[in-house]
Amino acid sequence: QVQLAESGGGSVQAGDSLTLSCAATGSTVRYTMAWFRQAPGKERIFVGGISWDGNGPNYADSLSGRFEISRDNNKETLVLQMNSLKPEDTAVYYCAADFRVRVATGPKDYDYWGQGTQVTVSS
Repeated sequence: QVQLAESGGGSVQAGDSLTLSCAATGSTVRYTMAWFRQAPGKERIFVGGISWDGNGPNYADSLSGRFEISRDNNKETLVLQMNSLKPEDTAVYYCAADFRVRVATGPKDYDYWGQGTQVTVSS
């Protein structure tokens, strides 16, 4: 059974940086992992992901290079580095994992989810 736990969320000012981490248990070495986010009243959307063999990362087009994803298979950790944060980046950020070969962008493509961590960006 895979379990995911996000950490690192918080409240920041526009232009700041923030790093989120996702700690995985249950051997996710061969799992594709991804970040999603969900703003209040909106659907959960893809931020970026990386396959178990390092293929990628793939990012949502709207991020314009501000976000960077990396993973450490030895530590079973997925990291999301967020730079130049904007108020519209405010959302709950979720870590997801799935036993699939390549990154998918739909929430229903992932079987395992963390509980999420809140990121609030003030102008």
